[in-house]
Amino acid sequence: MRSFLNAGALLALILVVVPAKAAVQIQDVTSQKGIEAWLVEDHSLPIITFQFSFKGGSAQDPEGKEGIANLMTGLFDEGAGDLDSDAFQLKLEELGAEMSFRTNSDEISGQVRMLAENSDEVLDLVRLAITSPRFDADPVERIRSQIAVGIRSDERDPRKQGFLKLSEALYGDHPYAHPDEGTLESLASISPEDLKAFHARVFARSNLTIGVVGAIDAGRLAGVLDEVFGGLPEEAGLQPVADIAPKLGQEIRVEYPLPQATLQLVYPGVERDDPEFFSAYLFNQILGGGVFSSRLFNEVREKRGLAYGASSYLHSRDHAQSLAIQTATSAERAGETLSVIEDVIAGLRDEGPTEQELEAAKTYVIGSYAINNLDSSTAIARTLVGLQQDDLGIDYLERRADLINAVTLDDVKEAAKRILSQEPALLVVGPAEQAQNGG
Repeated sequence: MRSFLNAGALLALILVVVPAKAAVQIQDVTSQKGIEAWLVEDHSLPIITFQFSFKGGSAQDPEGKEGIANLMTGLFDEGAGDLDSDAFQLKLEELGAEMSFRTNSDEISGQVRMLAENSDEVLDLVRLAITSPRFDADPVERIRSQIAVGIRSDERDPRKQGFLKLSEALYGDHPYAHPDEGTLESLASISPEDLKAFHARVFARSNLTIGVVGAIDAGRLAGVLDEVFGGLPEEAGLQPVADIAPKLGQEIRVEYPLPQATLQLVYPGVERDDPEFFSAYLFNQILGGGVFSSRLFNEVREKRGLAYGASSYLHSRDHAQSLAIQTATSAERAGETLSVIEDVIAGLRDEGPTEQELEAAKTYVIGSYAINNLDSSTAIARTLVGLQQDDLGIDYLERRADLINAVTLDDVKEAAKRILSQEPALLVVGPAEQAQNGG
């Protein structure tokens, strides 16, 4: 994947941060063909940002062809329609546009940023990329080779191998156990014809979500939606993916003579549409989500100097949820570090947070949202897509603070007890005899 900018002045324009606004005005735009997008119209800069996502991702990789979704995302700017790779990329460069694609287990997403005056030509390139990718043999081999280099590098990285073994232990034969990049064997088996078939099955209007920010009005956007995306099939041919609960209560060790040990504990998570989501979100903020203010950071780093940091995060996927705690420490102090983490978990599980901790977490979670999600056109467009995918409603930004403030201390205590009472999965990467369970 490559992106191009025409000149220094254009680079400055495209990367300008859009000031965060007290209230982001979202418009719901629907084209004549029924294609929907959420729009934040902003003419303060002559720039338009499109973010779009197709549900599917690497969880749709056929058996034996793992890595096909990831390989495909590296090829959308490598030729489409009548333009081969060089011609397509030259055209992007001439127009000063930036285009990129990526995949994860649940979706394939794309982004394009462009000057408004060049938007007709740039959006026609987007149309070609998503409806008529070429998958020519030479670019396929080049991008395949680049991915293979990364896979070989990961094979020599004990931490990467540890996380892969953890995924396999948690998810068994579920697609979530497989790395997005696939394996060297599966990657080598993918042909241009496989890519064309996968694209035809996954890219459709039924699994498409779009967010747009910038110098474009609703009337023009409605027409653009049909021009760019209207040529896609109406229905995607996605294979069903089963919901799965991570298999907890197991220990995975990757023995390697490193001076540092990596520790990860995995607990159950919470679905995004769970009524108790914000209770869990706030308790996680107190546990380890607040990087410099959490209990884990204070106990592991500040008080004892056992690690540079210790954190936790909620991982919500379409078919599985988890809460993970992670740190890295010197190998000889791994057991001590694990004991401290377990003490922090037990305290939050049995006693819950204090009122002061909860209020601080609420203040931070409410105040940081604009900085992390609404501080640029790219962030806003990505947020628009996420809000639609999570079915949170077009007025969610207005309701969010009230939803958080409505959470009580008892709610957070209950969420902590419910999640942390289960026996976690534990990953230890490092020398043998390190990080014996602290009990």
